[in-house]
Amino acid sequence: MASRYGTPLRFVPDYKQICVLVSGGLDSCVMLAELAKRYKVHPLYVRHGLRWENAELRHLRRFIRALSLPPVTVLQLPVRELYGDHWSVRGRKIPGSKSPDEAVYLPGRNLLLLALASVFCAQRGIRAIAIGTLRGNPFADATPEFFRAFSALAGRALHNFVTIVTPLCHLSKEQVLRRGRHLPLHLTFSCLNPKRGQPCGRCNKCAERQRAFQLTTS
Repeated sequence: MASRYGTPLRFVPDYKQICVLVSGGLDSCVMLAELAKRYKVHPLYVRHGLRWENAELRHLRRFIRALSLPPVTVLQLPVRELYGDHWSVRGRKIPGSKSPDEAVYLPGRNLLLLALASVFCAQRGIRAIAIGTLRGNPFADATPEFFRAFSALAGRALHNFVTIVTPLCHLSKEQVLRRGRHLPLHLTFSCLNPKRGQPCGRCNKCAERQRAFQLTTS
């Protein structure tokens, strides 16, 4: 069965359920809400031990409760030994508001997320994983070629072919925000260095979120 990429919310029609990789951010929350209209969704959050995860997960759970969606499953895959002194773990030299998208790269991010999600799906007979990649994502592990190759590899390893779908892949963050403007987006969260559970207001992700809201209200 062929994989499908790049067509928002048009998947293989006989898929009754879908695993949705979620964070607490705008993109994945809007994606989860839209998919829940058409499928039985299985929200999945992977904890790596990164600085923002406690705050992010609290916001995600609030968003899910507000929409009466199925509860999120949380899996653990610590990366501290792998990442060492990386800014996402140590909190030093956090990419600031003027940093490029490339500055927030997390080594192996999608590879690790999809590996756990694929095993999760194989154990439950789920045949599709949704991930919230946006248009213009500059990373090699967010391309159609990568998703196709990973899907084939996971299928061979687990005897459960899983299609990886990217329903937001030709939308910008501003377009995603407009698409989800009817949702409780104030409950979403995007920050690399939260302070007491609140956005720092100075990092790359805070700036990206602020720009998106400004563009949709101007």
